[in-house]
Amino acid sequence: MNITEALHWRYATKRMNGQKVAQEKVERILEAARLAPSSYGLQPYSILVVEDEALREAIKPVAFNQPQITESSHLLVFAAWDPVHDGHVDEFIQLTAEERGVGLAELEGYESAIKGTVNGFASAEDKFHWAAKQAYLSLGAALAAAATEQVDASPMEGFDATGLDELLKLGERNLRSVVLMALGYRDAENDRMAGLKKVRWPKEKLFIRMQ
Repeated sequence: MNITEALHWRYATKRMNGQKVAQEKVERILEAARLAPSSYGLQPYSILVVEDEALREAIKPVAFNQPQITESSHLLVFAAWDPVHDGHVDEFIQLTAEERGVGLAELEGYESAIKGTVNGFASAEDKFHWAAKQAYLSLGAALAAAATEQVDASPMEGFDATGLDELLKLGERNLRSVVLMALGYRDAENDRMAGLKKVRWPKEKLFIRMQ
C-alpha cells in the first residue's frame, strides 16, 4: 500500500475495539512524529505517550467522554513548550554541533536567527501559538505513518486543555496541551463513520496552479 492508498483508507476513527497496537508499529509511528519538519528543526513541543488504562480513564472526562480515549491502544498528547526560551535554543545548537561534527562557532548565525525568532513575538501567547503550529506538523506526520501501518488514528481537538494540563501536571514541565491523537483499531460495527466515502474538495477547487 502506497501513501496515497493509505490516506484513502484512513479516517478519523470515532470508535475503537480496544485491540493493542504492536509495539514495533507504535515505535515507527512515533519515529515519524520525531522526524517531522518544524521551524528551524527546533521541535518546540513534547509528545506524551499514554498507554495506562487508568490514566486514560481519568483523561476521558476532560475530553468530553469521547470513547476513543479509552477504546484506543495508545493516546498521544502533543504539548507545546511554554515558554520556548534561549536555553532550548542553546541545547538544540549543542545537539546540532554534536550530530554534524561541527564547532559551535560555525552555528552562531543559525543560533542568532533562531533566538531572534523565539524572542521576537509580540506576546507570550503568540509564541505559544507558533510552537503549537510546529506540533501540528508532527501530528500530520504521525497520522500518515499510522495509515501506512494500517493503524487507525483519531486526531482530537475536543478536550478541555486547561483541565488536561492540570490532570497531567503539564505546567510543572512547562508544557501546554495542543492536540490529542488516539491510536488503535476501528470498531466498524459501532462507528457510524466507518465505511463512509471520503469527502474532499476536488483537485480543481483545492489547487490553484499558477502559470
